[in-house]
Amino acid sequence: MLAAAQRLRRSTDFAAAVRGGRRAGRGAVVVHLTLPTTEPAATTSPEPARDDDTELISVATRAGFVVSKAVGPAVVRNKVRRRLRHLVRERLTALPEGTTLVVRALPAAAEASYQRLGTDLDAAIAAARAPRGRRSR
Repeated sequence: MLAAAQRLRRSTDFAAAVRGGRRAGRGAVVVHLTLPTTEPAATTSPEPARDDDTELISVATRAGFVVSKAVGPAVVRNKVRRRLRHLVRERLTALPEGTTLVVRALPAAAEASYQRLGTDLDAAIAAARAPRGRRSR
């Protein structure tokens, strides 16, 4: 099970990861990966920094899962979600601090074995982390 600080729960968090992250699909999963920015956020502001808790951003690596009804009935969806949660928990330590990961299961995930889900997840994360090459026209 993922710790509470490592789980995405709000729809706004999911939307930010899906819209702002890099997408890569492999086999039975699609991964949306948002890597942390390396530049400081507010170094050019002339105003002093505040000590509010509202401005503190959690640096924990977080993950969320999307398993729609297209995958199958509730029993199948929950099985797929449990498998993906276990696979992601093992891989979160390899991602940089502050990374947001959303894993979306495709309908093929219902029949996929645990090993296949693992290889698809590894390939999708690697593809999302790889630098983008320029496409030729």
